Amino acid sequence: MSDEATPTARPMLTVVSGLSGSGKSVALRTLEDLDYYCVDNLPAELLTSFVQSMSCNGSKRSRLAVSIDVRNLATDLSRIGVWLSAVAELGYDHRLVFFDTRDEVLVKRYSETRRRHPLSHQGLPLSDAIALERQRLGPLRALADHVIDTTDLNVHQLRKAVLAELESGHAPRVSLLFESFAYKHGVPVDADFVFDARCLPNPHWDARLRPLSGRDGAVRDYLDEQDTVREYVAQVSAFLDTWLPRFESDTRSYVTIAFGCTGGRHRSVYLAEKLAAHCRSSDREDVLTYHRELE
Repeated sequence: MSDEATPTARPMLTVVSGLSGSGKSVALRTLEDLDYYCVDNLPAELLTSFVQSMSCNGSKRSRLAVSIDVRNLATDLSRIGVWLSAVAELGYDHRLVFFDTRDEVLVKRYSETRRRHPLSHQGLPLSDAIALERQRLGPLRALADHVIDTTDLNVHQLRKAVLAELESGHAPRVSLLFESFAYKHGVPVDADFVFDARCLPNPHWDARLRPLSGRDGAVRDYLDEQDTVREYVAQVSAFLDTWLPRFESDTRSYVTIAFGCTGGRHRSVYLAEKLAAHCRSSDREDVLTYHRELE
């Protein structure tokens, strides 16, 4: 065995740039989901100072991402090479990712969202503003390590393209939220999966258990003893074990699994806690619980 130490990977700065409306914000949020420390619309001349501050704060950030684009109105973007060279001297590897889209698609996107182009305040028609933006961003595109054309991509396809281009070999992490609720107060609007527990034995009808919740030992013991509850938990566990990995491969960053019962205190709380514990036992770190009616 060699005594030579394995070299430590250098920290990485990713500069995200491109045309307004090409998907830079989606790309930056995707990197943020992958534990990058992200800053949007950083003044380009502060790039070196920003990286230096991140490397001297005692907890050196190894994954940084900044967005630099035409909103840097007073900055000479042709100096980007000088700033990136200074970043390398600070011990950071760097890569510049440029997002591009055909003009007619950008015009359509602006028309659909009714957003203003960053250069339209100069009184330019949208097509002229896009042309001027291309000109000003020329130095960034020329130095780009990756150019991603988003003309034919929707949001989900763009996330996949970012992962494939920049994070190959990095498994995206999905955060799980297990939520309990009462049907009488409505189904959570942000739930991805909703499971109805009203068919299960109800501890509410036991006067001893009624004041308690599904987090209390007596209620858990009661429900643990019910054959129908054990069957329910086993089937939902198998469902989640089968389908949650599919969400990871689809680049989702979070999934909300909601359990509802009549009052939102006993069965739904018990199930949310039970299934959260099941997922944690599979070495998942980002597993949260939220009990709407108890909170």
